[in-house]
Amino acid sequence: MKKTLTGMAIAAVVAATVAAAPAAQAADKLLLKTPIAFSSSLPGLGSPIPRVAEQLELMSGKTLKMKIYEPGKLVPAFEILDAVSSGKINSGYTTAGYWAGKIPAAPLFSAVPFGPEAGEYMAWMYYGNGMTLYQEMYDQAGYNVKVLPCAVIAPETSGWFANEINSPEDLDGLKMRFFGLGGKVMQKLGVATSLLPGGEIFPALEKGAIDATEFSMPAIDARLGFHKLVKYNYFPGWHQQATVFELLINKDVWNDASDQHKAIIENACKASMADSFAEGEAIQHAALIDNVENNGVHIKQWSDEMLEIFETTWNEVAEEEAANNEFFATVLADLNDFRDGYKVWKENAFLPRK
Repeated sequence: MKKTLTGMAIAAVVAATVAAAPAAQAADKLLLKTPIAFSSSLPGLGSPIPRVAEQLELMSGKTLKMKIYEPGKLVPAFEILDAVSSGKINSGYTTAGYWAGKIPAAPLFSAVPFGPEAGEYMAWMYYGNGMTLYQEMYDQAGYNVKVLPCAVIAPETSGWFANEINSPEDLDGLKMRFFGLGGKVMQKLGVATSLLPGGEIFPALEKGAIDATEFSMPAIDARLGFHKLVKYNYFPGWHQQATVFELLINKDVWNDASDQHKAIIENACKASMADSFAEGEAIQHAALIDNVENNGVHIKQWSDEMLEIFETTWNEVAEEEAANNEFFATVLADLNDFRDGYKVWKENAFLPRK
């Protein structure tokens, strides 16, 4: 009788477990509804996140999915942070540089003038104090989000202009779309800057609301058609030697996610960092050649004198921003300390540039 009862008990437990399995699986399913700040048609900029969505579904056996919403379809690009934090949406793909007006230190996690290239930036984030400070920034500012770097691109162009720029006087009085901390540099040089989403830049140029613009890499800018209106394209992109893009997830949603789902999201984003960088590097030369041969674009290099002016002005901006915001000062000091160490490696290991 005892054996029979034990057998019956085991059978009951097995039956209950089997019955509960579908419910448990259903509870473990997660759908990330993800508005994006950049069109998925923009290579290296918006294209990485649909590939991340595909990998999340594959790696999780379809228990983790991401639905992508193109810019403006669910929430405006500049409202993604607030929407994710409040729980209006549970995730979003954007860049921290868009939050400069809310969090002064945010641009340091997006692109730094005369700052690190992609490899060095990732080294600081993943193996320095970057990621700890990145999350601390949002926590300290009261945003209920988990942040993950999820794409990175190499240097951008420095701007599209209607005329040659040979001196600071040529910049004075221009109206220009400009991103992040580089925009503060340009303001000091007499440029009236504005930060417009990608889709609004061409109409603003066409209507004369702005005289010049920067946005991204040549292959990305080509999709937006700047070459049709302004023909002088300047390099190097001193303001953005690398640019990081972030996946924001509502922290309550993140905390409720299974360890497996968290690991899948984290590793899919890390893989995307490599993939987006490789994609961006692979396609720029063709865009440059096409601009010169077919679009009448003049590829220009900043003179040493102009680069020195940009860098000197950036140092002034950095000092002012650090004096005005303690956390900005903390992050910048940590990044600079890391870069001082990295410089020893870089100067010894890499071939000198010719």
